[in-house]
Amino acid sequence: MVIWVNIKKNDDINLKIDDFTVEGSAVGHYDGVAVFVRGAVPGDEIIAHIIKVSKKYCIGIVKEIVVKSPYRIESDCPVSDKCGGCSFRNVTYQCELEYKKSRVEQAIRRIGHIDIDVEDIIGADRVNRYRNKAQYPVVIDAGSLTSGFYAYKSHRIIPCNNCLLQSEDFSQCIDAFSKWVKESGVTSYDEYTGRGTLRHIYLRKAFATGEISACAVVNANSLPNADLLIKYLTQIDGLKSVSFNVNKDKTNVILGKNTYTLWGADYITEILLGKRFAVSPNSFFQVNPFQCEKLYKKAAEYANLSGNDVLVDLYCGAGTIGLTMADKAKAVYGIEVVPQAVENARLNANLNDIKNAEFMCCDAYEGAERLAQKGVKPDVVILDPPRKGCQRELFDVIEKMSPKRVVYVSCDSATLARDLALLKERNYITQAVTPVDMFPRTPHVESVVLLTKVHK
Repeated sequence: MVIWVNIKKNDDINLKIDDFTVEGSAVGHYDGVAVFVRGAVPGDEIIAHIIKVSKKYCIGIVKEIVVKSPYRIESDCPVSDKCGGCSFRNVTYQCELEYKKSRVEQAIRRIGHIDIDVEDIIGADRVNRYRNKAQYPVVIDAGSLTSGFYAYKSHRIIPCNNCLLQSEDFSQCIDAFSKWVKESGVTSYDEYTGRGTLRHIYLRKAFATGEISACAVVNANSLPNADLLIKYLTQIDGLKSVSFNVNKDKTNVILGKNTYTLWGADYITEILLGKRFAVSPNSFFQVNPFQCEKLYKKAAEYANLSGNDVLVDLYCGAGTIGLTMADKAKAVYGIEVVPQAVENARLNANLNDIKNAEFMCCDAYEGAERLAQKGVKPDVVILDPPRKGCQRELFDVIEKMSPKRVVYVSCDSATLARDLALLKERNYITQAVTPVDMFPRTPHVESVVLLTKVHK
């Protein structure tokens, strides 16, 4: 259906804001046409200045707030209106939580066609300083380093060395990199020409141990004046590792395949639910360890292991979910396609003296097929896929393995809903859905779902 848009570019219109989009923009309707406005809040009545008109929607900016929403608050970040990271800095946390729960529920009903009441969202005790990882794009001009985050839907860097989502220690690391850049003459990578050296500054922190790793992502085979960078970084309390990652590809992917340790350890150590985990630059690890523990507790509740159950953990990453449940399982099998993550998973099993866990390096479908051919009959399968969801053929293998329960952990409610519908076709019925706010003040939301096998 074609909608006639009776709005022109540069028009100013009166607009009542109704809702948020999945990207965190606000949306209102004018003569039946959706108008998207970043920075507005549901309940606001605004004058929107139209900057783009398409056949089906318009994009505007806030010119004036006529009536403030009861959910509106003042942002505590000076760049939140420019940066593409925090969409909810100007809205109450309760409103954010209600929206995220509603988004999960609507996706499951509209896309998955599954009629279920979603459980209350598990909110965060801390909405600031919770991220254990930061990847800063950089630009260097006349020896001066500018780092920060990309503006919304652009590659324009908004300077920000003290993001409220990140650990305060990271700003000290940025200062150390700035001194190194100034004294060493390092250039920044230009994505258009493919020239220049420094692409990103990649930092991680283990909150339980206080250990920090710093990694320079470079368009080179070595790091110039590495000793100078080490000198400045090692003045920071908690610094455990200095490394560089080689990425010479013309790509938006931040990390290349190879990382080399320059000083200290190859990894830092985090503690989750009493288990120790090695976290290296290339390994996947949840960015919010505080909420991660709540997520894993809910996943363990849904798994309901008896002590004699076989658990298959697909898309296992560094093995964190399966290893936190290993004490209550007869055997744990983890499948992961990233080689370094599998190495980390095996190391993590050794760090915790876990003998009943085995890890395979292959994609989820191939690994599940191999286990099925070996006669492994899981009682519980954990699915924790990337944002794009599971491979469709994987569900055929799960159906063949016939576990009693499937626990699905998802970071995208749309692909989750799609996959729940596919599992329903294979007689796995969604029993419970719990959203978890892993990423406060951003538009992202995690969910954990319990499905059980129904025999027909």
